[in-house]
Amino acid sequence: MTNAKNLMGTKPILPLLVSMSVPSILSMLIQSLYNVVDSIFVAWLSNDALTAVSLAYPLQNLVLAVAVGFGVGINAYIARNLGEGNQHRVDQAASMGVIFTTIHAVIFILVGLFGSEPFLHMFTNDPEILQMSVNYTRIVICLSFGSLYHIFIEKLFQAVGNMVVPMILQGVGAIVNIILDPILIFGMFGLPAMGVTGAAVATVTGQMTACGLAVFCFLRTRTGIRITRKDMKIDAGIAKRIYAVGVPSGLMTAMPSLLVSILNALLVGLHTLAVAAFGLYFKLQTFVYMPGNGLIQGMRPIVSYNYGAGQGRRLHLVIRWSLALTAIIMALGTLIAWGVPRQIMGLFDADEAMIAVGVPMLRITSLGFLVSTLGTVMAGCFEALGKGLYSLSISLLRQLLVIPPLAMVFSLSWGLNGVWAAFPVAEALAALVAVLLYRKVMRQTDRQLQNSEVDCAGGKYPGSRNP
Repeated sequence: MTNAKNLMGTKPILPLLVSMSVPSILSMLIQSLYNVVDSIFVAWLSNDALTAVSLAYPLQNLVLAVAVGFGVGINAYIARNLGEGNQHRVDQAASMGVIFTTIHAVIFILVGLFGSEPFLHMFTNDPEILQMSVNYTRIVICLSFGSLYHIFIEKLFQAVGNMVVPMILQGVGAIVNIILDPILIFGMFGLPAMGVTGAAVATVTGQMTACGLAVFCFLRTRTGIRITRKDMKIDAGIAKRIYAVGVPSGLMTAMPSLLVSILNALLVGLHTLAVAAFGLYFKLQTFVYMPGNGLIQGMRPIVSYNYGAGQGRRLHLVIRWSLALTAIIMALGTLIAWGVPRQIMGLFDADEAMIAVGVPMLRITSLGFLVSTLGTVMAGCFEALGKGLYSLSISLLRQLLVIPPLAMVFSLSWGLNGVWAAFPVAEALAALVAVLLYRKVMRQTDRQLQNSEVDCAGGKYPGSRNP
């Protein structure tokens, strides 16, 4: 508790944000390797195998959405109560988190067993692709409890300002996955070649390894958070506050699943390789958005803590620096997508037909990266302040209210390129709405903090005003 207070309440903002974000950025990049590495190795099997794995993405992302959404909710609640000095509520929230994560794990076992095949059958009638996809999906969904518990514990570490342990956890899991992928997919060291099923087994093994290490580290590390049996009793008030942020955040993470499902139905009629190419896009764009999201993970507990502590000036400085650093990440992503798109597609052993689809896809969609800075950072700010519905509204606008209808309209004139053009247009509209909501939220926040004093660099300053 004392370390978190010294760290998030007094340390200069830029060094603090960087120190908390860099491990988180590395952690998010490593996390994105799970599905990307699977796709790289699976692509060496065949385009059908790549399509099978791509069709599983929506359900895989749904697991991530629940894990991250709940984690964000509990992270913001704990960080805010750390700022207020309320140890009992911190311990209650963490203990209740074990119960809720277990419930989530049971639900996904049922989804994997009974929902995988009907869902996948909506997008393909090819019996070979369907069978490969069902085999892959059932394994990664039914055995997703490793990922769920791992991410829950990761968010506890992040809530107290410890970003290094989560990075190590992600790294170990990804390394296990990378090592096992070729061994299990192609059959090495005397093991049978399992194909797409081997990729699924490698993925869940990596996740379970990270989960086991997460439990060990939490039990052996002094986080200032105690999980006890007596605190596992459900408190409706705490649960409401956690899910008030967690549900919108989870829906935001889940929206790509719904978006992919909607667009797959459109793309399958436009080009035979469009679904596989689009699946690659969603995995590749994580290498741009994951660093941005990693920075938001570093920002979020600092904003929550300083809001709880009444330090308005520090809160504003964190947001400004987050905008600047995220913009740099997004600009680099755009330059890479325009500069070396063929080389990027080449990572997946793409033939000329796939490259012909993938190169314009990467270049057009990347036009929205930089402008998405506003929506990404401000959504994270809303979550940290307990305004989860505002974050949800931005994601709804980007991914469901704008992209699908525009993609259908634009495709009538421009074909596949029209579908890709819907992405930067949606980012621009979402950025505009984000700015308007941000100004409203900051006016409310500043009124709440206007009588507070903040401790910045050893001096006392009046609460900040809306810039």
